[in-house]
Amino acid sequence: MNSLWYLENNISPSDCIGIDEVGRGPLAGPVVASAVWINEEGIALIEKNEINVRDSKKLSHKQRKNILNWIDKQPEDILKYSIAMASVEEIDSLNILQATLLSMKRAYSLLNLTKPFTLIDGNKAPKLENTQVRTIVKGDDTVTSIALASIIAKEYRDNIMRELDKKYPQYGWNTNVGYGSQQHVCAIFQYGATPHHRKTFSPVKDLDKANKEISKVITSRSR
Repeated sequence: MNSLWYLENNISPSDCIGIDEVGRGPLAGPVVASAVWINEEGIALIEKNEINVRDSKKLSHKQRKNILNWIDKQPEDILKYSIAMASVEEIDSLNILQATLLSMKRAYSLLNLTKPFTLIDGNKAPKLENTQVRTIVKGDDTVTSIALASIIAKEYRDNIMRELDKKYPQYGWNTNVGYGSQQHVCAIFQYGATPHHRKTFSPVKDLDKANKEISKVITSRSR
C-alpha cells in the first residue's frame, strides 16, 4: 500500500509514526485521533493476509472491526497505537481545527515512541517534539500507518456515539454517529441540544442564539 511513498523518500516504515483524526464535521461528540507505528514485518503481514487497509470511510463497519481484531493481536514490537480525544468543550473554546491538532498531539504523546518522522493526514499538523512532521494529503489512502490510525480512530469514536445513543436515541447517533443527518437536525430543533452537542456549530449555534433572543423578550415583558 505505501511502499512507493517510502521508496521515493528513502524512509523506512519503522522510522515513521502515522497520525489521523476522525470527527471534524459532526454536530456532536468529540474529535478523536490515533497515532500508529508499524514496522516492515507488520506491513508484510498485511500484504500476505490481503488485509484491506485503507481510508476508514471507504470501509464498512464489519471490515473495520475485522482489521481492529487483527491489530489487537499484533505484539508491540510489530505494531503499536494510541488514541486521544479533544472534548466538545475544547472544540467550542478552541475551534475545531485547534481541537483537532490538540487531539493529534495527545495521541502522539500517548504513543510514547520517538521516531525520526511523523506523517499526518491532510495539510495541517500540530507542533511535535523530537520528530520531523510531514503532512500528506489523502495519506489515509497511501500510507499504511495513517490508514490504520484512521480505522482505529473512527471505530473508537463511532462506539462513543453508539453508547451515547442509548441515552439520547432521538438523535439517531447509532447510525449518523453525530453527523448532520436529516433525523439529527430535525431532532435538534424538536428536542434541543444535549451537553454533547457542539454549541459553535450550526444549527446548534443558531438554536442557542434563537433561545437567547426569546429569553430576552420574555424577560423584558415580565418587567
